[in-house]
Amino acid sequence: MAANKVPTEIERQKIFGIAETEMEYRVEFFNKLTHTCFDKCVEKKYKEPELYMGENTCIDRCVSKYQQITNIIGTILANGGRSM
Repeated sequence: MAANKVPTEIERQKIFGIAETEMEYRVEFFNKLTHTCFDKCVEKKYKEPELYMGENTCIDRCVSKYQQITNIIGTILANGGRSM
C-alpha cells in the first residue's frame, strides 16, 4: 500500500482483524504466563501480604523462560516445523 493511498474498507477490516487476533494472542499469553508462574512460584498458604524474595526470583525466572520457550516455538512454527 503506497504512503498516500487510503486503505479500502476491505483492507481496513483485514488490518483490524489482524490487530484483534494479535491482541487476543497477547491476552491469552499473559493469562497463561500469569497462571503458570503463579502456580509454580507462590506458596498456597499466604503468610504475608507481599511476595518474599524467593517467590520474586522464581517469578522472574519463570517469566523469562516462558518467553524464551514461546519465542523458540514461534520460530519453529514460522520455519514450517523445522528446528532452528
